Amino acid sequence: MKSLMSFMQLVLEDLGTWCHTSTTRDFKTIARRFEHEGLSFLTISLSNFGTDFQKSLDQGFVGHDQFVGFSRTGGLPRFLGGFLDHVFDRGSGQLLQNPSVTHIHAIRQLTLMYAKINLPCTTVRDRRAIDRYMECEQDVRNADTRLDPDRIRRYSRISTLLFADVLSAVDRKVYDGEITAKHGPGATADKLRGNAKWNQREWTERLEQVFPHGEHLASSWRYFQDLTNVRILEPGTERPVRVITVPKTLKSPRIIAVEPTCMQYMQQGLLGAFRKAVEADDIASGFVGWASQVPNQHLAQEGSRNGALATLDLREASDRVSNQHVRVLLRNHRHLNDAVDSSRSRKADVPGHGVIRLAKFASMGSALTFPMEAMVFATIIFVAIERELNCQLTPRKIRSFLGQVRVYGDDIIVPVDYVPAVISELEAFGLQVSESKSFWNGKFRESCGKEYYDGHDVSIVKMRRKFPSNRKDVPEIVSTLEFRNHLYFSGLWKSARYLDEMLGRLIPLPVVLETSPVLGRYSYLGYQATRNCDELHRPLVKGWTLRPRIPASLLEDSGALLKCLVLAELGQDEDTWQTLISGMPSADDRHLERSGRPSTVDTKLRWATPY
Repeated sequence: MKSLMSFMQLVLEDLGTWCHTSTTRDFKTIARRFEHEGLSFLTISLSNFGTDFQKSLDQGFVGHDQFVGFSRTGGLPRFLGGFLDHVFDRGSGQLLQNPSVTHIHAIRQLTLMYAKINLPCTTVRDRRAIDRYMECEQDVRNADTRLDPDRIRRYSRISTLLFADVLSAVDRKVYDGEITAKHGPGATADKLRGNAKWNQREWTERLEQVFPHGEHLASSWRYFQDLTNVRILEPGTERPVRVITVPKTLKSPRIIAVEPTCMQYMQQGLLGAFRKAVEADDIASGFVGWASQVPNQHLAQEGSRNGALATLDLREASDRVSNQHVRVLLRNHRHLNDAVDSSRSRKADVPGHGVIRLAKFASMGSALTFPMEAMVFATIIFVAIERELNCQLTPRKIRSFLGQVRVYGDDIIVPVDYVPAVISELEAFGLQVSESKSFWNGKFRESCGKEYYDGHDVSIVKMRRKFPSNRKDVPEIVSTLEFRNHLYFSGLWKSARYLDEMLGRLIPLPVVLETSPVLGRYSYLGYQATRNCDELHRPLVKGWTLRPRIPASLLEDSGALLKCLVLAELGQDEDTWQTLISGMPSADDRHLERSGRPSTVDTKLRWATPY
């Protein structure tokens, strides 16, 4: 706690130096509020201040309902006044004609720095999140009953214009039996881990109708006799997804639905087919994507500069995509529709509520959530555009929106002129737009982790984990060192020096390049070698290197053969290969002996290159 306040003081001093502003009174306010409110002031109250600040930038003035807890009379608060006065007029609260981008960046850095720190929530907040999950489920059911037939017809027709070729390509792969199933590194509802997943002995009758277990659980029909103990579960006896909470922020946890092994196995196979089909399609790849955030970020920057593009963010996006949305999207592709439906879990085990039947398509945790929601959102956006234009969209007209409409997860880019229509249509389909995270009026835009004002990058450095207290806190050391290096390149040098001293008491901190295997400090001056290698005559430094300890998980016989054949088939894709082996990019070739997410990370002090 004390170290956080010492660090906050240095951040304030750095930002004050940037902006030629005194921060003495600001720190006194922070210290007083921290003493009474504790860590929640830094992670929640300051974060709310930053959110209100961003919304004020977008609307062009400070509303009386903003900066609650910082302004007694409403309007522009005195707290951080030395920064705010370079952005808003103190008397009227209106945005200045030419606000200082430097001050905008500084305010955001200070108030939002702790917003995403990975700390467990209280039991009350966890329970509230679960209750919200149940409320959301009921909202989806209600929205399904309100959806009128005309909207469904438009939605179906436009989805065909957008994704017919993509869906047909995947449909053909399902029909031809060319879906290559694979396992991911995550947990499963039946608690199989690592290589044990390749010997799964549970399948469902629904999967059997589309993906016979003999074709996907055995390396060939020669080994079909090894599958005699596979249980084929009837729909009423299927294993439900396991709903859990995982740390996200101190304000609220993240809700995850852990899928059964057999379901995620086929979901991963379908995901690979969708990815290849989208990448091969000029139209679909221009509007949706889940491989790279960069296109969305570039469009957000363009929108902040010319004001023509808006960035929208959806609240509880995954949990509000109805199964009916997906069924209508796929209904003209029978084989694909059956495949997606068979690999979708219909029930969920919710803490405190028992097993419920799901109206949503799937929560975060299903491999198909991301592609399905992206296509659903893109289709609804064009339904709204068609209504606004008051004429039927054609393939040529849809093409004209390339570079103006794009969806990545729940981050949406649309033309500003269509924002009211898009929001109205999204809500008609049961989705909710987060007004505090959506921007279209002013010059501030945010998408996929990057923020811009008037074309300038005002993205900030965020602290992800608490500071380490000893050498055993390896994840905290790695995160804090990464945080330090980002601070350094952002020009917050006093703050970076403070972390150098803190980390230097725990581990050696050589100056290295970003490509070095050694944990160290980055510098604009390059690396600093300690000595030269006697054999290869190259520079060396001494420092920590990391080696994830992958759990022991022995795989033999037919399961080992099946895994190797899958790896061989997917071997052209290096990312897929590494994920299949261990879920880590540094996996070794002993994947039949060790597999799964690393339980711990080993550290070793050794000599290595600084580049």
